[in-house]
Amino acid sequence: MVDGKVKSFARNHKHALIFIGGIAAGIIGAKIIKSKTTKNLATKGMAGVISARNDFEETFQDMKEDAEDIVYDANAETKQEIFVEKKID
Repeated sequence: MVDGKVKSFARNHKHALIFIGGIAAGIIGAKIIKSKTTKNLATKGMAGVISARNDFEETFQDMKEDAEDIVYDANAETKQEIFVEKKID
């Protein structure tokens, strides 16, 4: 009998129950966001992202320097080949 009354109440007042559920979710969400554990997790996550970014920038800079070295060596080799060809002629 109680089960039927609960179902009937839920059917008749579903919008009110959804509204109350939204308020409860908001209160619980605010408590979770303000908790020290959440703050620590967010801090560790941001530290990881910043560390990954720094590692990426360092790797990219190394790749850029290697590419510049290759271009410099290629230009030097090309100039040397031109000089040798002109000398032979």
